[in-house]
Amino acid sequence: MVEFPIDTLYAGRPREIAPGRRSAIGKTPLAPPWRIAAEGLVGDRQADRRHHGGVEKALHHYPREHYDAWRAAAPDLAHEFDAPAFGENVSTLGLTEESVCVGDVFSLGDARLQVSQGRQPCLTLNFRFGRRDMARRTQESGRCGWYYRVLETGAARPGDSLRLIERPQPDWPLARLFALLYARVRAFDELVEMAALPELAPNWRDLARRRIETGKVENWARRLGEQPGG
Repeated sequence: MVEFPIDTLYAGRPREIAPGRRSAIGKTPLAPPWRIAAEGLVGDRQADRRHHGGVEKALHHYPREHYDAWRAAAPDLAHEFDAPAFGENVSTLGLTEESVCVGDVFSLGDARLQVSQGRQPCLTLNFRFGRRDMARRTQESGRCGWYYRVLETGAARPGDSLRLIERPQPDWPLARLFALLYARVRAFDELVEMAALPELAPNWRDLARRRIETGKVENWARRLGEQPGG
């Protein structure tokens, strides 16, 4: 059984991060014990419930080793790159998009979590880091992180480990999903497989189906903050 120790979990509440824009991306360590409910960590909040939170995005995990890569890629922001700068609830060493698969089931204390989808970077990252291209850079890097749905609620404490207990889709690491979304965008045979993954969040399966049906790739500009109104 593969284990990844947890020393803290992070939570945040909405606040203004730019004039007229509120977000809960600014998180801090949450006092234990940590209660994990159906929609995530008790004490955590989201400002935009349309695009964040909910059962398919209950907890956000961002690999801690990515911060070294970010410090090298953007040295002017090196002081900003430390957990939980990307708004994560969970930060570990040893798990990345290359090694985590959609549908992976982990235990954490009394709770059971399942990887539901990757994180699609949005313009909130631009405001968080003060760079107009930060969402785009995150998307292109593949250092996006992922979300869990909660299969069983429960409590966790410092010293508990995130334990991989089930892997139903070993051929579908998150890195493969990100490659289909953002690089090999017209690999339609693989998109058919992606759309049929029962463990994948419904909105991601629908995205694959729309590409198959229309033959078109969705416009990312508004999500990434690259057009007026974004």
